[in-house]
Amino acid sequence: MLVYQDLLSGDELLSDSFPYNEIENGMLWEVEGKWVVQGAVSVDIGANPSAEGADEEEGVDDQAVKVVDIVDTFRLQEQPPFDKKQFIAYVKKYIRNLTPKLQPEKQDQFKKGIEGATKYLVSKLKDFQYFVGESMHDDGTVVFAYYKEGATDPTFLYLAYGLKEVKC
Repeated sequence: MLVYQDLLSGDELLSDSFPYNEIENGMLWEVEGKWVVQGAVSVDIGANPSAEGADEEEGVDDQAVKVVDIVDTFRLQEQPPFDKKQFIAYVKKYIRNLTPKLQPEKQDQFKKGIEGATKYLVSKLKDFQYFVGESMHDDGTVVFAYYKEGATDPTFLYLAYGLKEVKC
């Protein structure tokens, strides 16, 4: 199994269990999330509760909770939204922090592609939910989530150059 860690914070943000598509010349990874239900498991052990005098309502009060699989699996933490000025400031800081951690040949590719990726992200700023890794590291990679037109499940966008592949 492969896990993708944030190069800046070390948080696990994704794994190969969630297939991705490269967009914006490989600068962004697009991953489809899914709403899943947790809890409220009904276990039938074959007993006849009515014969034993039990009511249908009797039992454990188990609450079902809907969560997004990626958010739940990697314990992503939602962040307040960015306005355009805040987002541009974040990207500039991100570039400054990430570039020295990349190999020299990747630095050039990153610098060439980040402008197009930034424009793409800015065009969707109002539609995004923002997430960071479990540690909530201030300078960590932000994960963007939005709903495509007509979709019931969210789509996540990852800054590809900010992820490090780790074999588990």
